[in-house]
Amino acid sequence: MAKPAKRRNSKPVAVSELLPKVLVEMGLDETSEAVQLLRAWDGALGPELAPHTRCEGLRRGVANALVRDSAWMQRVQMEKPRILAALAERLGPIELRDLRLRLGSVDD
Repeated sequence: MAKPAKRRNSKPVAVSELLPKVLVEMGLDETSEAVQLLRAWDGALGPELAPHTRCEGLRRGVANALVRDSAWMQRVQMEKPRILAALAERLGPIELRDLRLRLGSVDD
């Protein structure tokens, strides 16, 4: 007859707390941060700016994005401090130092 499994005396941990730690251990923490940035992007930019941009990811604390045309580029550039603050609020401990923009296609 098999022995019953021993019970651990630890409390359950939420997956949202455990997953970032596992990703760091696997060396995938930058990927996790980029995914979090992509999820936060539209909300941080708002309904007026988001359709004219496309987030490309995060590299060394810099968010990179495409903007539809030069007129929208100027508008997003003017809103950059607000966008960075909104992203920082949504991303929590993830370091976000800057937002780099370039012209490009934002339509899938």
